[in-house]
Amino acid sequence: MLPRREIFPNVIEMNFQAGHLLGCNVYLIFADNQWILIDIGYEEVVDEIIELIRQLDFPLSHCQTLVATHADVDHIQGLAKAKQTLGTTITSHPLAVEPLQQGDKLITFAEIAAQNIHLEMPPVQIEHQVNDGDVITVGTLKLEVWHTPGHTDSQLSFRMGDLLFSGDNIYRDGCVGAIDAHHGSDIPAFIKSLQRIRASDVKWLLPSHGPIFRKDDALLDKTIARLESYQHMADFGTCAVDWPLMDDWEDEIIEGKLPQ
Repeated sequence: MLPRREIFPNVIEMNFQAGHLLGCNVYLIFADNQWILIDIGYEEVVDEIIELIRQLDFPLSHCQTLVATHADVDHIQGLAKAKQTLGTTITSHPLAVEPLQQGDKLITFAEIAAQNIHLEMPPVQIEHQVNDGDVITVGTLKLEVWHTPGHTDSQLSFRMGDLLFSGDNIYRDGCVGAIDAHHGSDIPAFIKSLQRIRASDVKWLLPSHGPIFRKDDALLDKTIARLESYQHMADFGTCAVDWPLMDDWEDEIIEGKLPQ
């Protein structure tokens, strides 16, 4: 058996446990002989993750559910395989159900022809849907469900005491999850989600990519300000709410203003 490398009591992150990068962060939360996984990653790492869980002496039959933070291929491609192996259920936000059950390659980013990305996206049945304010129970532990849209419309975070499993909302370097119109991104919603995290009294953020870090209000303020500017930039296409330059250009046309 392997020693358990808990990053916090009752929390194991599978990349850290393995000692090498497997993909997105995969969190195993356990109590009273019950456990869940938050995300699973690509299909190719499922066997290694499940073997690690076996070697950590978690009964595979005691997996209560596999939770999808959102419907992105790098988080959920392996759900169908893991579900079959573990004989468990899948939990997601209602807005993730259709792309997951249909194996929608476009919404999940499995198919991006312009970048020569052509990945399989096995469809998977969703048994449980959770909304903001719901609670996922693992033994004596309770995870409060936060709906934190912006990166995608289905993005979920989960609060457990001082910890927030924060999905793709923000990373230690101040970056955020990709903003893309095909993906269901919404910049004003993203800002509200970050403001919610900023206003909370959680102490640790456990993101879906990269290192776990202490909640840093200054970092969140800087990131929020950056996203507020994104709302008015052509760089973000239809995700932007307006483009002030076009208003200026219209005024200059009406005035007959020449280049200066």
